[in-house]
Order: sequence, then C-alpha cells, then structure tokens
Amino acid sequence: MEYPSLDKPKAGAFRYNTDSIQLEIYDGNQWTSVLATSPELETGGTRAISGGGLGASSNGNMVYCNVETTGNTLTFGDYAAGSYTYSQSAGSSRTRGIFAGGYRNAIEYVTIATTGSAADFGDMIDYQNNTSMGYCSNQLRMLTFGGYNTANPSTSTWAGVTDIRMITIAQTGNSIDFGDMTGTWRYFMAGVASPTRAVYGGGTPSSLLDYVTIASQGNGVSFGDINGGVKYSAHSNAVRGVFSGNNSNNMCKYVTISTLGDHTDFGDLTNPRNYNGATGSCTRGLVMGGYPAADDQTCIDYYQIATTGDLTDFGDIPSRGRNACLSNGHGGL
Repeated sequence: MEYPSLDKPKAGAFRYNTDSIQLEIYDGNQWTSVLATSPELETGGTRAISGGGLGASSNGNMVYCNVETTGNTLTFGDYAAGSYTYSQSAGSSRTRGIFAGGYRNAIEYVTIATTGSAADFGDMIDYQNNTSMGYCSNQLRMLTFGGYNTANPSTSTWAGVTDIRMITIAQTGNSIDFGDMTGTWRYFMAGVASPTRAVYGGGTPSSLLDYVTIASQGNGVSFGDINGGVKYSAHSNAVRGVFSGNNSNNMCKYVTISTLGDHTDFGDLTNPRNYNGATGSCTRGLVMGGYPAADDQTCIDYYQIATTGDLTDFGDIPSRGRNACLSNGHGGL
C-alpha cells in the first residue's frame, strides 16, 4: 500500500506503487506509470518532431515521423505565436517537447503523443533573441549552450556568448542560468546527453567539446575535441553520441559519453550538408534537412547508433534547414 507524505515530490521522482504493481514517475503534476510513457505505448514507437527552419513557413512549422519506420514526414502543427522561426533549440521528456529561442526569446511546448499547435511555456532570459545554440535534454532538464544574441532586436549588432541555460521541462516558466562553457564564445554547436551527462561542442570558432553533469549547476569541463566543427546536428543513446554535418562535407563522428576524449569517425551522410537537425531513438538516429543544395533540404538519413558506417536514405521532409528536432525516445531519457 501507499503511505502519505507531507513533502510534495519533485518532478522526476520515482516510486513503486504496491497497489498497481508498477514503477511510477512524478511529472510535476501527478504520478504516472513509467510504462504508460514508453514510446511504444504512447506513439507506436519513437516519434521524431522537427520544428521551424528556413523554408518551414510555407511547409508546416512542425512535422513528425516514426523513427522505427522509413518514409516522409507528416504535419504536426504550428507555433503558438503563429510565426515560424529558425536556429532555435529543442529538448524533450517522454511526453513533452520544448522549442526555444530562434531569433526570438519565446519558449513553447507540445505534447508529443498528440498533434497540434504549440502552447506558450515562458521566455529565454537576458536576451531579446536567442539563436544558434547547442542543445540537449534528459527527462527533467533541457540545456542550451552558447549561441549568439542581441539585447536589441532592432539593431544588427550580434555577439557570441558562453552561457549555459536550463529549462525544467515539466514546469512552465522562463529559462535560468546553469553556468558557463569553457574557453571563448561559440555558436553553431551541437549537444548530446545520457540521463546524467551532457556533452556539447564544435561549431564556430572552436572545435572544443565540453561536458556538464545535468543534475547539478556549474561550468562546463573539457571533454575532448571534434576537429573541423559541427553545425547543429547531434543525437545519442545513453552511451554514444553521433555528430553529423561538418561545414559542407558529409562526415559523421561519434563520442562515448561516459568517457573523455576526442571524436572517432562514424560514416558519411548520403549528401554533403550542414545546418541540419538530428534526433531519434535509443537505437536509431535521424538527420533531417540541411544545406547547402536544394535537394539536401528535403533529405532524411538514418543510422544505427551502435554500429559505424554510411547513412541510409529514410524519406523526405518539407524543405528546410537550421531546424530543431526532438523525440520521446532519445538517450537522455
């Protein structure tokens, strides 16, 4: 039987319910069976959602697909503000997806198991515009890294930043400060996560990789190097993070999240491109859209995370680049 507690549980807390004989998680509002939030039961397999991107205004702001299959994306919905954006950040729990920033300071959320427009979540702190950040999440927290911003949206004066910001996924509200990256400012980065550790880096002007412990707050620590930089695309299971897209070539690289060190070659994209989005399940990763050629903007590739080798065509996405992606089955969950 259950025993009452005077203390309200924190979002992400677990308990074993002896009445239902199930492990439950507290989502910030209620206790929910862990089995009830599995991708297989919620969405018939892991669901990937791509949001925004250059070109998305005429092709649907958000689209989705089932990671375990192959084929073209379907329409999911629009942003609450009714406008499209690009170079934003994304993160997700098993039930909720977050899209943040992207030449604006808005944060919006979607319920992954349904389709429809996003709802207002809160605001990004400190800046009027937040763009080109690295991002990743576990079940509880979404983190953003670096990027470039302006305090005055009416001017074209932009500056890179070293900030790490945090969003609590189950609770609506503004982002808060987490810490700072190592070294100088960076943008066009990518990030991956296990349930405990986030690894992020690449981009401009540095090829450094850093890591943080997601449950704590503090500055980044040096992890290794990912030569040549990465622009936007990374996905992981709990063990391995794969970074895809390198300037305008087709290289993919991977790191082992629990250890420190430089990248290792993984394989090649079907088309050389960057500025793509990436997400997937704990076994398969998807690389969605990207630049520079027109046909690259509609391409989706997939790979098996546990192996290495060249990627395979998955299907098509309506034309877009600099899109943000999330799923309900990634390695941070």
